[in-house]
Amino acid sequence: MSVSIKTTQEVEKMRVAGRLTSEVLDYIGPYVKAGVTTNKLDELCHDLIVNVQQGIPAPLNYAPSGHNPYPKSICTSINHQICHGVPSDKVLKNGDIVNLDITVIKDGYHGDSSRMFFVGEPSIQAKRLCEITYQSLWRGIRVVKAGAYLGDIGHAIQSFVEPLGYSVVREFCGHGIGARFHEEPQVLHYGKPKTGMRLESGMVFTIEPMINAGKKDIKQLGDGWTIVTKDHSLSAQYEHTLLVTDTGFEVLTVSDGCPPPPNA
Repeated sequence: MSVSIKTTQEVEKMRVAGRLTSEVLDYIGPYVKAGVTTNKLDELCHDLIVNVQQGIPAPLNYAPSGHNPYPKSICTSINHQICHGVPSDKVLKNGDIVNLDITVIKDGYHGDSSRMFFVGEPSIQAKRLCEITYQSLWRGIRVVKAGAYLGDIGHAIQSFVEPLGYSVVREFCGHGIGARFHEEPQVLHYGKPKTGMRLESGMVFTIEPMINAGKKDIKQLGDGWTIVTKDHSLSAQYEHTLLVTDTGFEVLTVSDGCPPPPNA
């Protein structure tokens, strides 16, 4: 497994791409309300990225092996949709929860982040799922440092959410990122401590746990992209892009409106 160690110059470019990505999420939040379509959210984000930030929306026409090109600029995953939901003319309604996943390319480097948004007033159970998912992301982030193991990240997430009755999606994971959208290593959101690759200063990757209110089983919809919970239970996801440092980590996908870390 070949993992690239980023240079100082590359890290600086990734800070910029990460900040722009987070700023798209800041910008779109007020538009996430009952009556809006996910196509409209996609259109607004695309316009900001291309015309204001002078960047490129990485998902648009992204075509990994075995997939048709992704047709939109962002991913919008609603309620029981886990990830890769394709924007459409579907109208958001009061009580929905939606994940918006943004990846901006700027000067050849990627920033990748996602957040959950509430449409009106969701149920107590839906809010709780989102809170636990955000806390689980930060449980994973806080074990990152040079000399730690990939398995430490997965264990920190899994051992937190499963005793609370939630499940961790197994088929999708975090990933290395840089000049390419998806690089090594794969960052699982479950696992055992002190297993897997040891982290080195200069590695950059995402942590993006997908947590289900029900069972972990998934299925893919006919569009070839959208992943949903098999039992139709709610799912939530948060994502940041991280730099490994000698003393810990730096979150690269931060902006003025970025939600603060939860209390430890």
